[in-house]
Amino acid sequence: MKNVYFIGIGGIGMSALARYYKFKGFNVAGYDRTPSELTAQLEKEGISVHYEDRPDLVPTDIAESLIVYTPAIPEDLGELQKVRQEGYAVLKRSRTLGEIAKGQRCLAVAGTHGKTTTSTLTAHIFTACGEGCSAFLGGISRNYGTNLLMAHNNVVVAEADEFDRSFLQLFPEIAVITAVDADHLDIYGDYEHVVEAFKAFASQVSGTVIAKLGTPITPEDTKARVLSYHYTDQRADFCALNPHADAVGCFIYDLKYPGGVLKDVRVGVPGWVNAENSVAAAAIALTYGLDPLAVKAAIGTFEGVKRRLEVHVNTPSVSYIDDYAHHPAELASAISSIRDIFPGRRLTGIFQPHLYTRTRDFAPEFAQALSKVDKLILLDIYPAREEPIPGVTSEIIFKDITAPEKVLLKKEELMDYLAQEPVDVLATFGAGNIDRYIEPITDLLKSRL
Repeated sequence: MKNVYFIGIGGIGMSALARYYKFKGFNVAGYDRTPSELTAQLEKEGISVHYEDRPDLVPTDIAESLIVYTPAIPEDLGELQKVRQEGYAVLKRSRTLGEIAKGQRCLAVAGTHGKTTTSTLTAHIFTACGEGCSAFLGGISRNYGTNLLMAHNNVVVAEADEFDRSFLQLFPEIAVITAVDADHLDIYGDYEHVVEAFKAFASQVSGTVIAKLGTPITPEDTKARVLSYHYTDQRADFCALNPHADAVGCFIYDLKYPGGVLKDVRVGVPGWVNAENSVAAAAIALTYGLDPLAVKAAIGTFEGVKRRLEVHVNTPSVSYIDDYAHHPAELASAISSIRDIFPGRRLTGIFQPHLYTRTRDFAPEFAQALSKVDKLILLDIYPAREEPIPGVTSEIIFKDITAPEKVLLKKEELMDYLAQEPVDVLATFGAGNIDRYIEPITDLLKSRL
């Protein structure tokens, strides 16, 4: 192969693969529906990206071209139909990552939430400790400004995505499972099939599965050794003892692990949820055999992941934090963490629901989680890959919100509304295109300082 062409190149997982093949010397190009910060960065790195369905821009030398696509792309896209009909080598994103990881020491992080921060911190620990790793991440590391790390050893850190059962393409040496919640029910149908897929993933691990205490993963599900982790439950093999926040909301704790207790671990980013993720990342690193003191030091220099409890403004009079949370359990954790970081302050949340099916399947749970803010600004649903479902709108969440104040807006109305709105702590949540508002919101709030 000389050419690798990506259909849906702007996705976070796809862009990491595009960077990998560019690094390896292939001719890389691709299509995405809309320009974004990610696609702009890819273009700066010398990767050609276009934004219209143009089958004529697919590489013409069929025998020397690999086509990688994401299942988020509609089946009727002209470029996808062309490559299937004309006999190109066509792989899903997940299969491509599986092929890259094959034969290497794969360290994988799976789970319905927490996997991006945990995998990014794991990659940072290996890099900062000097062991090094190649890493395919589901977010942009703030330490490195990218979602791809490259190293010359055979260690690969991968975010193992349960969407479309993608993670079943990976056969890790060590794997963490952070959570097994009902999600992606448009793919799985019901929770039992979600559990079945995670058990199948665990069965593919060759060395050690480190499952969060309480997840339905047991030694009967895998030939690998099964260990457990938890934030504070001391029954787990790895847990945080005596966790407490410092003045800026970063947590300090003693890490209990099978080899003893590692004293005074400080997480470089605020929020208890990041402390919990750091326990999981440390569990991978220590199980692999990295030096405990080096692991502790690396956790302290972690700067986080873009759009994961990312603080953009932080003053006593106004603060703004953004998070990718798009599932009720993620929202509950994020809101709880923000309350810890900014105790006693008034929290206004802006949420953009992601997918009609997810909104339909979890409307009561969304309402319960979002009711924990002081004021909620709820936006229209971001459809992503889906067509509208009759009767499914943001209203089915909104009607059950019990927060002291709430308002339902179209996203086009948001900035005009915020211009008149006094805020103390503001948080944006969602996996859609709400990230396009981060910069304008930041500028607006800084103008008030």
